Amino acid sequence: MPVQKSILSLGILLSLVVAGCSHVSTVRLQPDAIAVGPGLRPIAGIQANATSLYALFIPIPGVDLDKVINRMLIVTAKTIGADKIANLQFDIDPDGGIWALRKLAFYRSARASGIAVQVIGSAPDPRADEGPEPQVDPAVSPAPTTPASATPGNTTPGTSF
Repeated sequence: MPVQKSILSLGILLSLVVAGCSHVSTVRLQPDAIAVGPGLRPIAGIQANATSLYALFIPIPGVDLDKVINRMLIVTAKTIGADKIANLQFDIDPDGGIWALRKLAFYRSARASGIAVQVIGSAPDPRADEGPEPQVDPAVSPAPTTPASATPGNTTPGTSF
């Protein structure tokens, strides 16, 4: 029996280590108190953290920004009804150079945070097909322009300084 208990304990410990440490925190935001930009309504602040342990350069499990941003932060935002993430910030411990020594028996962590927002549809522009330029009414002729030679101080016709 003691061998079976130790094998079971080792299996549970190993499954917990392989699962890694990851956590997503959310907080509801008041739309009137947070400015995120025109046409956006804040829903929640979201922060995702993930940590992986290292044993002789072997990650248990590995951590990267793809997991933290795409599989944790964005999935949580979509689950609570957000359309986009505003003010995205992310960070991961480096893994090159002298930082590679941390992989001997330490950990590596990644963090991402942002504001989950809904896109608010604005009223359709009835003149959207006209383009950004102002329309010229053909019934009204444009104001005449003064030629460069008629401006004060210009003595040579056809040239300007």
